Amino acid sequence: MKKENEIKAIPGVIMLLFAIGLIGGGIATTITTENPAYILLVLAGLFTFFGLFIVAPNGSRVLVFFGKYVGTVKSNGFFWTNPLNTKQKISLRARNFDSERVKVNDRLGNPILISVIAVWKVNDTYAAAFDVDDYEHFVRVQTDAAVRKLAGTYAYDNFEDTTEVTLRSGMDEVNHALEHELDERLKIAGIQVLEARIGYLAYAQEIASAMLRRQQATAIVSARMKIVEGAVGMVEMALEELSKKDIIELDEEKKAAMVSNLMVVLCSDKDASPVLNAGTLNQ
Repeated sequence: MKKENEIKAIPGVIMLLFAIGLIGGGIATTITTENPAYILLVLAGLFTFFGLFIVAPNGSRVLVFFGKYVGTVKSNGFFWTNPLNTKQKISLRARNFDSERVKVNDRLGNPILISVIAVWKVNDTYAAAFDVDDYEHFVRVQTDAAVRKLAGTYAYDNFEDTTEVTLRSGMDEVNHALEHELDERLKIAGIQVLEARIGYLAYAQEIASAMLRRQQATAIVSARMKIVEGAVGMVEMALEELSKKDIIELDEEKKAAMVSNLMVVLCSDKDASPVLNAGTLNQ
């Protein structure tokens, strides 16, 4: 398998002056000698101009001579090469790719909408030019495939109190997995992935409202569990303090009534309405 071969091209200023000299000398000689054969010098000078090219910073030119790879010029400046060489321009700058939102199924089969943002650049000009047909289209197709694979590997979210990595809660790990997957897929085209992350993530419209209600119900249940846990602790502390300080003697029936009342007051989602007892505890 061939690899990129970086070469140094001839400075363009030298060949520009040479071409101008050929043209000027050919015209002058033709006029002074009246020999039309010197027109060939003019044609040679004009032909030399076709070998001149410019490489901008973070740019490159892939040189091919009749189907044979000659090398890649990465140094920026004004250069000259064989005019018969084709000079394919390939940018080495970092580029952003924001994929379209695609509908896929997560690991649990729930339809979700997801898109990714990738930062990439060409690292091997030979692979980008010759190992794939169109490296920019290759990036788009492989990114879409990587997104679909990633979404099927993780669940969108979990509704249990677990440490399972999901698309919503494990962004760092998910983004790292996405970056690795893209890098493996795109290196065949000589492309290096600098960064990849999820740009958009949501449930598909047909289940979004149902999942929202499920999330709300889960949050309510979790909050209720905390409230009950706290209320039980407060009731237990109240009974211990009453018994320790010998404020009042409560039999089992009165303790049960007191616990019931406290739990209603502490766990209710509305303000309790107090009832005043003007008699004794036995009434």
